Amino acid sequence: MKRHWWRWAALALWAVPWGGRATDQPLFIIERSKNANVVHYDARLTANGQWDAKAPVNAYWRLLAGDQSRQDLTWLEKKMAYGYELKPNPAANGYTMNMVAAPDRPITLRLAAAGVRAELLIGGRAAVLEKMYIHSTEKLTGPKVNYIELHGRDLVTNAPCVEKVVPK
Repeated sequence: MKRHWWRWAALALWAVPWGGRATDQPLFIIERSKNANVVHYDARLTANGQWDAKAPVNAYWRLLAGDQSRQDLTWLEKKMAYGYELKPNPAANGYTMNMVAAPDRPITLRLAAAGVRAELLIGGRAAVLEKMYIHSTEKLTGPKVNYIELHGRDLVTNAPCVEKVVPK
């Protein structure tokens, strides 16, 4: 029986999305006081290292309080708490991200030589966002956010920086 290597090569190329296979690179996470579950925000890049134009950011749960599985955000979670809006930002070779829960704190998603990063002001200093921590308490009407901590690294000095934000 003759082996036709070119058939396998054609099938392999057909299976890869046009422009190459997308890969995810971490941007930042959201931790909460409620439990150990964490929301991850990843940049989705094509095989040639550019933003995936169809879905440049991927947000999902990592269920650390349970079976460690990965789970998509629900429609309600996207609309009320952990969702975001993206606008192209050519100056940053990326996007401006506005979180549903904090639309007044835009995050710049930048594609740089060292990879992707999420930038915003933390304590008045330009920083790379690594993590948000949300401290909340349960009320009859739903959770009440007591404060949010922004954790990152200063863009100039690489020193850790933290800002505590108390909602009005």
